[in-house]
Amino acid sequence: MNDISFNPRDCGTCPIRHRAVCSRCEPDELEQLDAIKYYRTFEAGQPVIWSGDPMEFVSSVVSGIATLSQTMEDGRTQMVGLLLPSDFIGRPGRDAAPFDVVAVTDLTLCCFRKKPFEDMMEKTPAIGTRLLQMTLDELDSAREWMLVLGRKTAREKIASLLTILGRRDASLHKRPPRDGMSFELPLTRESMADYLGLTLETVSRQISALKKAGVIELQGKRRVIIPDLEALIAETGSDMDGAPIT
Repeated sequence: MNDISFNPRDCGTCPIRHRAVCSRCEPDELEQLDAIKYYRTFEAGQPVIWSGDPMEFVSSVVSGIATLSQTMEDGRTQMVGLLLPSDFIGRPGRDAAPFDVVAVTDLTLCCFRKKPFEDMMEKTPAIGTRLLQMTLDELDSAREWMLVLGRKTAREKIASLLTILGRRDASLHKRPPRDGMSFELPLTRESMADYLGLTLETVSRQISALKKAGVIELQGKRRVIIPDLEALIAETGSDMDGAPIT
């Protein structure tokens, strides 16, 4: 999910243009956004922002993966979400970051200065409408994830995560999910365990079981191949045909 190159000076070449907050903007509106945007890159493991820090920008993930996490008073940390390409970081109207954001892979963000972006939102219905749609999709995804974490078995959790990641990767590349599709797994098994509320041993065991059953194939350390998408969906324990992928 981090292997797409583009020309930062030409929004038309942007790999997330069809999904990002600017996807409904007209050419003149894109020009206005271009005047307040800049790009930032982060290395894997580098923090983007900490919870409570002042938010001086909002941004879209262009390439790479980041995590959202919350640290409790006793120091324990819980991963509460993943930020994938085209996902939006920041909350217009809020001054502080609600979560820690940390790059999992090398990360590129398309950033907008926060106050000018908020001003433009008021004058550009296309941005506000798209951001509302993305927010509702994020809410649907959070509700779906509550089901995954609260009611599904370890195997179903792994299958659900792989299905969501596979569909999201297909959408980014503007192609429908299909048999034989493949993608780079953006998380280490340790991170998957943290995100799914499982142990590292359980994650490794269930991935091996899915591989042995022929539901997935592994190429190298990170590439996952899905020979039969319906077989993987069946392993999720629910009908995910309409499941949110954002």
